[in-house]
Amino acid sequence: MGRRSIMSDKLKFEIAKELGVDDKVRREGWGSVSSRDCGNMVKKAIEIAERNIGQ
Repeated sequence: MGRRSIMSDKLKFEIAKELGVDDKVRREGWGSVSSRDCGNMVKKAIEIAERNIGQ
């Protein structure tokens, strides 16, 4: 069974762009994103989800 992504690719890319790592993702793929940047992406996604739940 394949892994199912919780976040859409569109949302991941929007967050990557906001954090300034979108160029690296375009050039080298998601595997090139550092652990720190991945952690920051998760934090941002949680902020967005919490904001959406509150609305």
